[in-house]
Amino acid sequence: MTEQVQPPVSTSGTNSGKGMAIASLVLGILSLCASAAWWCGGPISIVGLVLGALGVKSQGKGMAIAGIILSAIGLVLLVLFRIIFRGLVLGNSFRQLLLNRGF
Repeated sequence: MTEQVQPPVSTSGTNSGKGMAIASLVLGILSLCASAAWWCGGPISIVGLVLGALGVKSQGKGMAIAGIILSAIGLVLLVLFRIIFRGLVLGNSFRQLLLNRGF
């Protein structure tokens, strides 16, 4: 009996995009947690969006889309938190300035 040897199957080309999709999903979740801190939430969200866009063409399309959505929500929350923070800090300091000047 002769044994037939199967040729090795290369999986390097099929999993590269799936890794990007997984990374996008993980970064999307982290961007939600880090959205209150602009110095780390912003870069995490942007990298998550880029990796999600690159991972959409892979087998992990659902994870890539989820990563894009979560990263976008994290970016929107980041902007909202910055607007609220600036309004509270600058608004109070402006009021204090007016009160000290007698207005």
